[in-house]
Amino acid sequence: MSSLSGKTIFITGASRGIGREIALRAARDGANIAIAAKSSVANPKLPGTIHSVAAEVEAAGGRALALKCDIREEDEVNASVAAVVDTFGGIDILINNASAIWLRGTLDTPMKRFDLMQQVNSRGSFLCAQACLPYLQQAANPHILTLAPPPSLDVKWWAPHTGYTLAKMGMSFVTLGLAGEFGPQGIAVNALWPRTIIATDALNLIPGIPMDRCRKPSIVADAVHAVLVRPAQGFYGRFLIDEEVLGEAGVTDFSEYAVDASKRPLPDLFLD
Repeated sequence: MSSLSGKTIFITGASRGIGREIALRAARDGANIAIAAKSSVANPKLPGTIHSVAAEVEAAGGRALALKCDIREEDEVNASVAAVVDTFGGIDILINNASAIWLRGTLDTPMKRFDLMQQVNSRGSFLCAQACLPYLQQAANPHILTLAPPPSLDVKWWAPHTGYTLAKMGMSFVTLGLAGEFGPQGIAVNALWPRTIIATDALNLIPGIPMDRCRKPSIVADAVHAVLVRPAQGFYGRFLIDEEVLGEAGVTDFSEYAVDASKRPLPDLFLD
């Protein structure tokens, strides 16, 4: 399979950034895209809403369903999944992209922020998988792909921002567990992480990161596409890196993804 034509994809956090790029890449194949996010009203500080992305998806050749959904809320997730099934007839793919970030030490992490990260990242990924799985079990080539890093217990990733690392690695461990449970049933459950820092609005929360040493979100979207067109059977429990995925697909020149091709991109968190 080389196309996502006709596939129904539920993408969390899809109103901007990497989630939006994933949606548009799949839309060019003619996929059905469920755009699930909280952003339903335009914000001048954070461009992009579920409705603006839905319009872009339709313009790119896909079918879109804009869903105002807070993945911390079980009722909202279940209602969104039901709407997708009612509109498109099922769900083939879940992309756990939504994530909250706060790169501060313990004494600078309010518990409200700590709770938000745990609820959105690991709990949200688990909840969305739980809601989608009955439909994925009926799909022809089902995938769950989570934007999460390879699991690591190296203290250098924990000491600077324990709360965030716990939340992000929580997504990784949810992936590991779901892969062990549902991979043998024919559902491809994997994670993907960028080799380098990606230029998104999240950079506003990471002081000192020069934008010109980042890559564009399109590299992640292209890697996601390359993963999702693979046969699901026997493909699970993998912690994939975008560069490696694209390299296996024949890409040798990554300069088109650079914000500034003359600058060496910075490695992302959690990777040596």
